[in-house]
Amino acid sequence: MVRFENLTKFFWANGQKKVVADNISLTFPTGAAVAVLGRNGAGKTTLMEMIAGALRPNSGRIVSDGTISWPVGFGGSFHRDLTGAQNVRFIARIYGVDTDELLDFVADFAELGGHFYMPVRSYSSGMKSRLAFGTSMGIRFDTYLVDEVTAVGDASFKRKSQAVFRERMNASGSFLVSHSMAQVRKFCDVGCVLENGKITYFDDLEEAIDFHEYQMK
Repeated sequence: MVRFENLTKFFWANGQKKVVADNISLTFPTGAAVAVLGRNGAGKTTLMEMIAGALRPNSGRIVSDGTISWPVGFGGSFHRDLTGAQNVRFIARIYGVDTDELLDFVADFAELGGHFYMPVRSYSSGMKSRLAFGTSMGIRFDTYLVDEVTAVGDASFKRKSQAVFRERMNASGSFLVSHSMAQVRKFCDVGCVLENGKITYFDDLEEAIDFHEYQMK
């Protein structure tokens, strides 16, 4: 379960107030795979960072009764001067999981080869995303936050990413940000649309997609 309680978040930019969340109160069902829809600039990434606890709201709070991953598509979660392997070791210690098991999983999954033992500052954005996705999938969370990372890599890597993500969803919930409605339909069962600081939630995924596409007109 993830619950927003009077959640408010805004920024000031060039003298203009940008509202991402305007006093939102909403409870997402336990184990739901939630599609987070909205136009570019609506604040979907900001919302994901607040759910992860990486960004604080101006007021209100987000509460959960389970563990939540970091935003998987966010490569900034790694220390750029450490190697991929060193970052994975550090994360394993933070989350209290077996270091060697996580290292083996990520090394095999991310397919970084020798780059796994090189500083993250030398990685491309795609390599960072693969490292982030592999590390996240290697840890069992109650809720995964995913930002279109299953689209990274060649066709073989995409299939592998989608397979492991689908397997994790058998026992966990998720929040998925994606501009691909095919991907949304494949992985999500409910949806919400973020627009002008408000969230409209739908138990019916197709209704969420229809509302999102209407808003985009």
